[in-house]
Amino acid sequence: MTWFESFVLGLVQGLTEFLPISSSAHLRLTAAFADWPDPGAAFTAVTQIGTEAAVLLYFREDIARIVSAWFRSLSDRRLAREDADARTGWLVIVGSVPIGVLGLVLKDAIEGPFRDLRLIATTLVVMGVVLGVADRLAARDRAGGRHRAARPRKELTDLNVKDGLVFGVCQAMALVPGVSRSGATISGGLFLGYTREAAARYSFLLAVPAVLASGLFELKDAGEGHTAWGPTVFATVIAFVVGYAVIAWFMRFITTKSFMPFVIYRILLGLLLFALVGAGVLSPHAGESAG
Repeated sequence: MTWFESFVLGLVQGLTEFLPISSSAHLRLTAAFADWPDPGAAFTAVTQIGTEAAVLLYFREDIARIVSAWFRSLSDRRLAREDADARTGWLVIVGSVPIGVLGLVLKDAIEGPFRDLRLIATTLVVMGVVLGVADRLAARDRAGGRHRAARPRKELTDLNVKDGLVFGVCQAMALVPGVSRSGATISGGLFLGYTREAAARYSFLLAVPAVLASGLFELKDAGEGHTAWGPTVFATVIAFVVGYAVIAWFMRFITTKSFMPFVIYRILLGLLLFALVGAGVLSPHAGESAG
């Protein structure tokens, strides 16, 4: 991997990690369109450490409060039930179990068959429709209707064990490129009745343990094959800087706007990918020649 390739891939990782459009799919597609070798699952996981560092910085006050409350709940179990921050800490742990278990069980598939461009095109379209339906339901509750009053939606203080598990299962779906970690968990949150802001905030917080663990686990494979350590670290730094800016923009955006631009983008990109593969312009395994 050249330094230019690492810069572009780090930029793509930072731009797409927190938007509901799938960073892993875009890293895979960037390599395929540019006729570069697939950067691989290890490169993706390690560069995600950069974007998660951006989460730690942006949400540092929330995270510090949650971690403090969680530690206090170890000696006072009452807090786990009554304190929203302590409960959030425990539910982040519970919600990280599905992706941790499935990530280990499906490791070979994640690094192989799941990177097929036809599967990525399918998940882009299907999850785009799912996000669109979830966002439409949230907008309807928020606005009400001619014969229907606006319905209040849940905040993070309403988070419970059932919802935490659902969020966790949704996050695990993002092991398949094209699903999108934020897209799946935000969609799940919207279907559960949470506000856009609450669903997005919890999505980012929930991702921290899983992504950091995945990145650290893949460190042993980083720098192998065509991807050297230097470019990988460079891409990770780029992803951190760009990712922080994207989080700040995205959290402001969703306070007044819907997710429909991302829905339309996902569906169009998926259909374009189907067309290119179907026409023989792209091979379903384009860019997979290098390990």
